[in-house]
Amino acid sequence: MKFVIQEEKAVDTKLVSKLFGGLVVASVLLAACGGAAATVPASTMQQSVGAGEGEVDIIAWAGYIERGESDPTIDWVTGFESDTGCKVNVKVASTSDEMVTLMNAGGFDLATASGDASLRLILGGTVQEINTSLITDWNRVDSRLQNGAWHTVGGKHYGVPYQWGSNVLMYNTEAFGGVAPTSWSVVFEETTLPDGKSNKGRVQAYSGPIYIADGALYLKAHNPELGITDPYELTKPQFDAAVALLKQQRALVQRYWPDATSQIDDFTNEGVVAATSWPYQVGALQLAGQPIDQTIPSEGATGWADTTMMHVKAPHPNCAYMWLNHSLDKKLQGDLAYWFGSVPVTPDACEGNDMLGPEGCKFNGIENFDKIAFWKTPIADCGNGKNDCVPYSDWTTAFVAITGG
Repeated sequence: MKFVIQEEKAVDTKLVSKLFGGLVVASVLLAACGGAAATVPASTMQQSVGAGEGEVDIIAWAGYIERGESDPTIDWVTGFESDTGCKVNVKVASTSDEMVTLMNAGGFDLATASGDASLRLILGGTVQEINTSLITDWNRVDSRLQNGAWHTVGGKHYGVPYQWGSNVLMYNTEAFGGVAPTSWSVVFEETTLPDGKSNKGRVQAYSGPIYIADGALYLKAHNPELGITDPYELTKPQFDAAVALLKQQRALVQRYWPDATSQIDDFTNEGVVAATSWPYQVGALQLAGQPIDQTIPSEGATGWADTTMMHVKAPHPNCAYMWLNHSLDKKLQGDLAYWFGSVPVTPDACEGNDMLGPEGCKFNGIENFDKIAFWKTPIADCGNGKNDCVPYSDWTTAFVAITGG
């Protein structure tokens, strides 16, 4: 399987100062952030698809919507424009926070939102319910994704699944003596690695408030007395325990990786040997001949399932629905999985794709689905009749404190 090194879900360095700015503003749209139960705003749903308006404006992760400019063989836009007359305009977002801010500002039709953004968009009334009867290939979508908690609220679908992936433990095989680590303890607890050296200063962590869930998932396995059942639904004591673990981890962390490219460089040149990562970085480093592999430890892993969501005031709703249908095209799904290092939401796309190859989906983690706790926006209402869970605005504040040392 070939991997192309490019920016993926990158936090551009000039945006670092904005990493958390706008998040709190977006978060206050959630009623749950004030301690009250979350309420889904009333909305209408489009009943038919008419003539295209001539264009569609999409906010997307880098590499998600390609027209052959990066690689002439990677193009799922040109044919769509020719067939529909809808010109595709893409605004690349560097973070989930930026994506939420752009969608809240309006003027866009669609966004490829990750789970740490989608509930903010739904509960903020920014996106509309999707009429799945207008999505021709809806039945081809993995049934486990059709009703994902990150885009389905009250039985209503607020988007069309696009791609998914797992946050793997990437490790240097030489540092670990060729044996895969079996626990996330190698990044959370100070220890001597098989190469005889400490892990201090040789591990990395993901740069984002949602990473607190990785700590909660670890504690779920190792501190069962905390009673954690869902790493995104944490009571104050559970949340405080996860934050304490990450503050402890801070002494070990070489840095919180802000984008795929920088992490690839750190594993190549800076002596980093273990970190939470994506299959994309693993594949890129292996392609470059580095002694790198990936694993899902015994505690499981967090992961992301991205959903194409439609603005409640989409300027080009018909072209938007045409794109939503096109997004499930079998070749597009397979080509995108190859290019991005992700897994198609339509499992049949794993077969017969020359770029992805017969083992591409396996390498990208399709067999890990049941081990993954997919990202979703934490809110105060955990669905237990109480509003005692810690909302995302507090996750943001806590993560700034963690990374600030």
